[in-house]
Amino acid sequence: MLHPRIHEVTQRVITRSQQSRQAYLERIEEAKKQTRVRAGLGCGNLAHVMAACSSSDKARLKADEQPNLAIINAYNDMLSAHVPYKEYPDQIKAIAEKFDATAQVAGGVPAMCDGVTQGRDGMELSLFSRDVIAMSTAVALSHDVFDGVFCLGVCDKIVPGLLIGALSFGHLPIYFLPAGPMQSGIPNKEKARVRQKFAQGLVSREELLEAESASYHSAGTCTFYGTANSNQMLMEIMGLHLPGSSFINPYTELREGLTASAVETMLKQLLGDGPVNSLADVVSEKTVINGLVGLLATGGSTNHAIHLVAMAKAAGVQVTWKDMADLSEVVPLLTRIYPNGSADVNHFQAAGGMGFLMRELRDAGYLHNDVKTIVGEGLDAYTQEPVLDVDPTLIMTDSTGPAKVKWVDCPADSLDEEVLRPVSNPFNKQGGLQLLSGNLGKSVIKVSAVAEQHQVVSAPAKVFSSQAALQEAYTRGELNQDFIAVLKEQGPKAKGMPELHKLTPVMASLQDEGFKVAIVTDGRMSGASGKVPAAIHLAPEAVEGGPIAKVREGDLITLDAPKGELVLHVSDEELAQREIELTEVGPTFGTGRELFSGFRNIVSSADLGASAFGIEE
Repeated sequence: MLHPRIHEVTQRVITRSQQSRQAYLERIEEAKKQTRVRAGLGCGNLAHVMAACSSSDKARLKADEQPNLAIINAYNDMLSAHVPYKEYPDQIKAIAEKFDATAQVAGGVPAMCDGVTQGRDGMELSLFSRDVIAMSTAVALSHDVFDGVFCLGVCDKIVPGLLIGALSFGHLPIYFLPAGPMQSGIPNKEKARVRQKFAQGLVSREELLEAESASYHSAGTCTFYGTANSNQMLMEIMGLHLPGSSFINPYTELREGLTASAVETMLKQLLGDGPVNSLADVVSEKTVINGLVGLLATGGSTNHAIHLVAMAKAAGVQVTWKDMADLSEVVPLLTRIYPNGSADVNHFQAAGGMGFLMRELRDAGYLHNDVKTIVGEGLDAYTQEPVLDVDPTLIMTDSTGPAKVKWVDCPADSLDEEVLRPVSNPFNKQGGLQLLSGNLGKSVIKVSAVAEQHQVVSAPAKVFSSQAALQEAYTRGELNQDFIAVLKEQGPKAKGMPELHKLTPVMASLQDEGFKVAIVTDGRMSGASGKVPAAIHLAPEAVEGGPIAKVREGDLITLDAPKGELVLHVSDEELAQREIELTEVGPTFGTGRELFSGFRNIVSSADLGASAFGIEE
């Protein structure tokens, strides 16, 4: 039986989305009628498609009888999580050839690393990059010569951007292929301890770098449960990964076997007589609700309060923070992965992983089971986990060669209840994210990582224009008191909404010293943040005239996570007077926003008329 609250919120979303979802599906149905798009290409068009192909691939493409698969790749060798993708195209092409099919790298998308750009001007481009990735994905697929798609991406804005762009081509089957997390390094708690010591001036830069390098030490996703690994959880619980494939380490036989299995699965569907679930079939209102439940049950990244809303909208599904908050009241917290605990994603995988989590949530009525996935109908397959198939009696006789991977039932019980628990014994009866409301607007807080005694803070405001300004005040010894740090003009219109992760070591140190501290901002914190209560994504933002713009030094603010309240204790009359005074001061904008806007202006500028090419008008 589905939990009543899950049913209630789902029906609300379905009703709210009726027109936009119908419009999206009608567009997809029109696209589905074009069963073999390459057959409609002119000879010149098709010649371009296959100009650089091998003679055998040219023959296949010319015959237009076998599938041609698109690869959208976010590979670069600076971003550790994406380094393994270098070999994926060749692996995909090799499997496709066994099926007498073809595969082509249709395009690449940018993949910046928020871990590198923290505190730098480049971070102001981070959120904007999601739109660039979405557009790049759509540009790659617009060639209209593909029968299926593999999206290769892991981190932060990359997966949301890939999915948003891919949904414009939702008539195709589209799989997401994970690359997996790096092996565990030093415990994340130890890394955080050294960061705090450095913020306090107690360890050297060399010691800090040594600790960071022992944590981020090889190819693969960072092992904490930030946005990158929340992305992987989300793709699996929404049925866009092969079951159990999200958290298998790179460069292992099982990882490579899963990549091969994904290609084989898609090609068998495309070449078989049965139905093929397109991306639009998979991403539905119920799928999106399942994704929200997964985020809440695992204490996932607050960034998905932005990203999942945008991904859903691209499929015609309208979800709100209120939907998330209502679900959070009933969805139990079942995991403790750093920053919500001391374990990392490798420990989560070892304890039972996604198969255990999804079975618990589904059987207790928190997940919709009547959904479509890339492997079929329902979630039964996702209660299993992949293992290497070493049984010689299971050698297959068809063209796919030996079966390297098989799926078995996930553990009946958690193998470590300090990391992963059943619904009957949750870490908390409520989910990991909470909506805060009050006269400052609406914001999001990640409560799963905040100790209960720190979830209510009432203190005077200290107002900063940047995280660097707060760090400098700390260094000068000006923050040894109870206070709520207010960082305004950090929103998407002001600065591209950069992550303010460098606040964490300073604020965590002050909290450890016994001060009651919190953060309020129209910007965002990293998916790895959480120890200090932080009301983030505050809307409306300052440059839109949001109340946060009126906050002054010393104003009393109350952040009450259990009650879902964020209140500025200033009279309406005083706020009205401050609004008049604010009109005399224009907003300031960050360099990242200016750079992004500048590129847009160059592209659309009237200067790119005849005069730009030396032609007299």
